[in-house]
Amino acid sequence: MKLVKSLLLGSAAGLIAVGGAQAADLPVKAKAVEYVKICSLYGAGFYYIPGTDTCIKLGGYLRAEVALNTNSDISGQFNVSSQGANGARNRLTNYYTMRAREDLNIDTRTATEYGVVRTFFDGVFSWTTGNYVGTNSGSGATQYSGTLGVGPNPVGTAASPVSLFGSGSGSVNGTDGNTSGGSLGVYYAFIQFAGFTMGKAVSQFDAPWTNYPGNNFDGLVGGSGTVTGVNQFTYTADFGQGVTASFSAEDVTQYYQAGNINITPGATGGFGLFQGSIGNTGSIGGTRSPNLVGMVRVDQAWGLFQASVAAKDNHVAYYQQTEISGHPDDKWGWAVQLALSIKNIPTGAGDTINVSGVYTDGATRYNFQNLAGSTFAMFGSSGSAYQSVGFASAPDTVFINGSSQETVKTWGFRGAYTHNWDPYWNTSVYGAYAAAQFGTLAKSTICGATVFGTIASVGSTCNPDFNIGQAGIITRWTPVKNLTFSADFTWSHLDQKYSGFITPQAIAAVPAKPVATYELKDQDTFTLLLRAQRNW
Repeated sequence: MKLVKSLLLGSAAGLIAVGGAQAADLPVKAKAVEYVKICSLYGAGFYYIPGTDTCIKLGGYLRAEVALNTNSDISGQFNVSSQGANGARNRLTNYYTMRAREDLNIDTRTATEYGVVRTFFDGVFSWTTGNYVGTNSGSGATQYSGTLGVGPNPVGTAASPVSLFGSGSGSVNGTDGNTSGGSLGVYYAFIQFAGFTMGKAVSQFDAPWTNYPGNNFDGLVGGSGTVTGVNQFTYTADFGQGVTASFSAEDVTQYYQAGNINITPGATGGFGLFQGSIGNTGSIGGTRSPNLVGMVRVDQAWGLFQASVAAKDNHVAYYQQTEISGHPDDKWGWAVQLALSIKNIPTGAGDTINVSGVYTDGATRYNFQNLAGSTFAMFGSSGSAYQSVGFASAPDTVFINGSSQETVKTWGFRGAYTHNWDPYWNTSVYGAYAAAQFGTLAKSTICGATVFGTIASVGSTCNPDFNIGQAGIITRWTPVKNLTFSADFTWSHLDQKYSGFITPQAIAAVPAKPVATYELKDQDTFTLLLRAQRNW
């Protein structure tokens, strides 16, 4: 027994000795590593990336919304609910659209001997209700359009304003097999260094509020609006005292092609008019020059003033199918815009008035911006025909075989007044207006016997000029910081200048519409956008 006890005590002593030796070999307790260090150079929310002198800030929002009385959701845009199948206003397209979206932005900044180097990225992940459209198969069938994040392009434009991936095409007769669909969009991706901005950013032509003088509704006419950014190479000079000036070369393809249209009468006669098209052929050629933009801006305590100018090269394809048919020479269009913001007006702290006005000649997208579109074909009721219809289209230029290009002239304005009732509630009242005017070549060709005359009744009058008027009101409630609920109601009015009655021989592009007599008449549409958004 004594022997066992001795062995146990000896073993314990040995273990303690070994443990003591190992403890003695351990280093002295180190100071805690500061993995996240606040960067105070560029405002709140920036942190140093560990091991570097670069500061980074993460931000974004999560949004849930429903748009009523529209069948696509770019915040209930006007043009998608007012052309082709979507303007038919019958049982084959949606009466509401829902969307959920997550936005992520990454801002990095590094101080250098040449100034701050900045990179900025903003991307969105969206799930949006798809639309149903008629197939014109003779059986009354419909087809689901898929779960795209944006709606179809206006006639005459280039690709959609946001890049889409994994969206799928949906399936026929109401069966949605696209359960894992959705969309990914890239809004901004640019580098700023030594006064230069290189990449995808808001156009230097735009007013600081882009499409939103006081609203959520994306589809306001009356000015430009590259809210999702345009590729550009820009230099900005800062003269001090709040005065800056920029010169920019910006990509024309994505946002600024309203169309170069060959309106030479063809076999379809005036049927294209009925669908919101003034010509038979879209003839935009390949890119030759970016848009050239200049801007001067004054920022002061009372608000800001900005003057912008832009030039656009209208480069078109051939008159007919082959190269030997010839082509019109390039023709430069231009646009000018003035914008004014007045802050802290006497009606209340934080109240604001934002207004802008624009004139374009051969550069229509600077007035009828991409998310509003410039082509419309809307149906309504009539007391003396099967239904009424209003149609209009404003490209950049028109021509006929053998002629030069003739520019389309437009002008417009938009504005809003925002009142803060208290720290939690505010309301904005806003409006917009845009007008399009055609030249002699366009009017004589469109209103001739082989175009408008093929579908119009005796006594009808032809004039492709038109106006768009819009008015709206939005109220926002912010019960806690960075969480906002809003209701945005918008009325849009198409004031088209045609009158009388038309009887088209075919309207295949508008599903379910019969061959009948239609009254030419102005049209109205209303949209209510309900939104909940949490910023972070």
